[in-house]
Amino acid sequence: MTNSSNKPPIWFWIVSIIALVWNGMGVNAYLQQAYNTESYQEMYSPEQLEIAANMPAFITGAFAIAVFAGALAAIGLLLRKSWSVKLWYLSLIAVIVQMGYILINGYASSMVMTIMIVAFAFLFVWFARKSEANGWLS
Repeated sequence: MTNSSNKPPIWFWIVSIIALVWNGMGVNAYLQQAYNTESYQEMYSPEQLEIAANMPAFITGAFAIAVFAGALAAIGLLLRKSWSVKLWYLSLIAVIVQMGYILINGYASSMVMTIMIVAFAFLFVWFARKSEANGWLS
């Protein structure tokens, strides 16, 4: 049980909401790709769509794990649950697998976005661990 002395500061809530929005955007991107929506097709060139359509299943699975584990982890942060730390690690591992494959094979259409995705994954793991160490998660 948490007590009032372990009450997180306001920036904890701000970062947790940013984490939820970020991973919510990731879930949306995954679902658009998975269902091959019209808006998804309009965002990319035919060559990029072909690359995405031919990704190995394990990379598509890593994408799904990264965003859904991240979204659940962000919800866990907002609920102040320590199990969110494990989900952040799972999301980070999936991000590394997915982005590593994309970088190794030269498929990154935006290096800035690729770096941001990896950086945020590490940041959220660090933040969750720090929150747990500060007693803000139970």
